[in-house]
Amino acid sequence: MDGRLKRLIFTGFLFLTVIIAGRPFLVERSYSATAMRSIGTRGDLARYEQRTIGIFDRVSPSVVQVADSMDDSDSSDEEIGVKTGTGFIWDAAGHVVTNYHVVQGGKEFTVKLASGETRKASVVGVAPTYDLAVIHIDGKGLLPPPIALGNSRELKVGQVAFAIGSPFGLDQSLTSGIISGLKRSIPTSSGHEITNIVQTDAAINPGNSGGPLLDSAGLLVGVNTAIYSPSGSNAGIGFAIPVDVVNRVVPMLIRDGRVPTPGIGIVAADDMLAARFGIDGVVVTGTIPGSPAEEAGLLGLNASSEPDVVVAINGKPVHRLSDLNDQLEQIGIGNNVDLSIQRKGSTASVSLKVADMVGGGGV
Repeated sequence: MDGRLKRLIFTGFLFLTVIIAGRPFLVERSYSATAMRSIGTRGDLARYEQRTIGIFDRVSPSVVQVADSMDDSDSSDEEIGVKTGTGFIWDAAGHVVTNYHVVQGGKEFTVKLASGETRKASVVGVAPTYDLAVIHIDGKGLLPPPIALGNSRELKVGQVAFAIGSPFGLDQSLTSGIISGLKRSIPTSSGHEITNIVQTDAAINPGNSGGPLLDSAGLLVGVNTAIYSPSGSNAGIGFAIPVDVVNRVVPMLIRDGRVPTPGIGIVAADDMLAARFGIDGVVVTGTIPGSPAEEAGLLGLNASSEPDVVVAINGKPVHRLSDLNDQLEQIGIGNNVDLSIQRKGSTASVSLKVADMVGGGGV
């Protein structure tokens, strides 16, 4: 190989080396977007997106954030998320529906409207047995329209559901999912169980309490009240008070400030505990002083005797606490009932009158 050919090979090799080494720089110089890029044309939103946006635009102005006015303004975001709740406009008079546990223990409240305006609010009435409360927005000025009502009797598992609220204090948040279960029961702080609860997998977190659960038409089908989660945050199971119950309870709260609660005055054991011991019925752990149950001589749990177990009311079987609550609501305050109870291995019948147990706890 003569010298000229060697020089050509060396020159070619050197050229390739320079090209390879300088390629990143050349690409950077040639393809860098040093000016604003053109905007692509997206086209129309999908139909389901348009529907979801329409529901939020129509309903969200009527959803408010409810906060205890006595809260420490220096609270952390996490604390604010726990201390605040959600509510929604019920009528043109300025009544707002929320959960009882949102206002429990508070005296003065602040309502933040979707517009950002804040107003003072005061409690009109509470129903601890249904975890519902009504507050009234003080002052004058136009308010958003009330949310249109649907019904919970026609709900089907699998239909779409939307929740609007203030999770962790972040107001005007929308989540979506489906109705994932019906006829659930959850306990309240008063010792009662709310029956026919709606279950949803729409994300519900602390702060969503008291907010609306909506169907695909944007109609109110429930009031979000609780989540089932070991961590305290959304785990795919949320619960809402059915709108049929809300529509019955709220007018009474506005009118009277309270809701009569039919009961007989027993304190019942947890259904899970009864099931664990193979007991079919409602175990009486105690009676409320002065209640019909005490006057009728029902026996609670103590060291000297076994507790009574309620197995039927007016001839209808009672398997769990929700069965007893349902029957008492249907029978109504002031009417007599016949309880079938298991006592010391035998069945006995006890007659007593249904009373208004509001504020007394128990069933």
